[in-house]
Amino acid sequence: MIIVLLGYMASGKSYFGKKIADILEYEFVDLDEFIEKEENTTIKELFSSKGEIYFRKKEHDYLKKLVSTKTKTVISLGGGTPCYGNNMDLLLNNAKVQTFYLQVTIPNLVERVLSETDKRPLISHLKTKEELMEFIGKHLFERLGYYSQAEHTVDANKNEKEVLESIIKQLL
Repeated sequence: MIIVLLGYMASGKSYFGKKIADILEYEFVDLDEFIEKEENTTIKELFSSKGEIYFRKKEHDYLKKLVSTKTKTVISLGGGTPCYGNNMDLLLNNAKVQTFYLQVTIPNLVERVLSETDKRPLISHLKTKEELMEFIGKHLFERLGYYSQAEHTVDANKNEKEVLESIIKQLL
């Protein structure tokens, strides 16, 4: 089985992905890190040197490669991955893949990213809590149609233990 975690930035995809992989004794793959390793550059550099279209094509190709060659793996997607290149269809039409949307409220997302906007290119130009709240609110609304297609939804506003238990319970 392949467990795929999706959701907005700072929803805990990589954090919980590593924890779930440890619990289940699965391999863990962060899709963005996998792309950076395969392309031998950073996501930020890929965007600036080759553009978003190139990045989204590569992102789809690498996701397709991972789900067709891996087993017993937890994959955390980039926040935008489900929204491009028929990636949700790729995941939902694969019997060995289970998708989980880590749902977090807008205020909680804002709190999680407030001190690290400079590390996140998508929001690096936003400086105030109000700007972040407005941007994340609009952006999340645009992506919600993709995220909500996941087979399972997890309330990731809860504490670590409750989130992990919820994911494990839904796998059984």
